[in-house]
Amino acid sequence: MMTSSTYESADLVLRLYDLRREPTLRAARDWFFFRFHPRSADEVFATWIGPASEQYRMVTSYWDMAAALVRRGAIDADMFHATNSEYVTVIAKLEPFLPELRRRSGLPEYLREVEQLVREMPDSERRLEVMRRYLARKADEFKSGLT
Repeated sequence: MMTSSTYESADLVLRLYDLRREPTLRAARDWFFFRFHPRSADEVFATWIGPASEQYRMVTSYWDMAAALVRRGAIDADMFHATNSEYVTVIAKLEPFLPELRRRSGLPEYLREVEQLVREMPDSERRLEVMRRYLARKADEFKSGLT
């Protein structure tokens, strides 16, 4: 496995951050994290292939790509975990639906990189639970028209 120097990892983390600031990705992230609150695999799949497909795919593929860079040693995992949390939110939001999404899409490795990266964290269950509570609160706010 390739390993990175601290400088190279920091450079890649900052480049990922710059990509997140790109207006189209920023808007997609806002939609995914604050307005997309699926309650079933059917809802996720309909979004994946429907009018919001671009935003959905942009966010999920971005974080799966970033996770692949970490899992292959291009970015130091400790540095990545210390400077990011959105990827945990992707899994907290989609994890209940992943088996069905993989089955229906015919893509058994769908979001496997980001899922595995989250699972490799020593405190993954705690971080996922924090994100699940946060997402439930955001879904309630959205439903109530507060966001």
